[in-house]
Amino acid sequence: MTLYYSLVFLLLMAEMALFMVLILPLPFTIKRKLFTFISENPIVAKLQYGLKITFIFILILFIDSVNRVYRVQVELSQAAEGSNAGQIMGHERLEVQARKFYSQRNMYLCGFTLFLSLILNRTYIMILDVLRLEERVKKYEGTTDKNSKDSAKLAEAGGAGEIARLKREISKRDQDIETLKKQASGLHKEYNDLTDRISQQDSTVKKDR
Repeated sequence: MTLYYSLVFLLLMAEMALFMVLILPLPFTIKRKLFTFISENPIVAKLQYGLKITFIFILILFIDSVNRVYRVQVELSQAAEGSNAGQIMGHERLEVQARKFYSQRNMYLCGFTLFLSLILNRTYIMILDVLRLEERVKKYEGTTDKNSKDSAKLAEAGGAGEIARLKREISKRDQDIETLKKQASGLHKEYNDLTDRISQQDSTVKKDR
């Protein structure tokens, strides 16, 4: 096995171990602290970004291995249908079968690694939703503990889209407030000008009298 496929195999083992950790029946408090740490730690965020790039390369390896399996299969079919089909039973056939085996192994290795990454991502999101719902139930029951701050951060990690929408609404409201301030400033200036004009007119009337 080449070096990069060995690294893919190690990544597959790490994904399996992480999946086992995610599905362990841990207590609610420990699980909440664990997922809060995962969602907030900057090192974990950088690691997730690096893994996304790694999975792109694994996808390229998967496509290449599928292509190799297809080419070996075509080569076997052409050799079996050729005029010298009886001569392919020797060393050449063993070589082609070995190439087919290695190509299929690499295809399954990369495919299962990519598939398990999708399962891990979905499992992580589902556990975040479950923790958020459990915290909401505890809050309704009046049994929320001192770690409500961690649960709030966990809810923010699971609802990034909602936070972005609220930020856009806040920005829009801020723009409306700035517009109202400008209008109020203009009205105040006009009021002062009008007050000055009335004062001048009153002073002129008094002088005429």
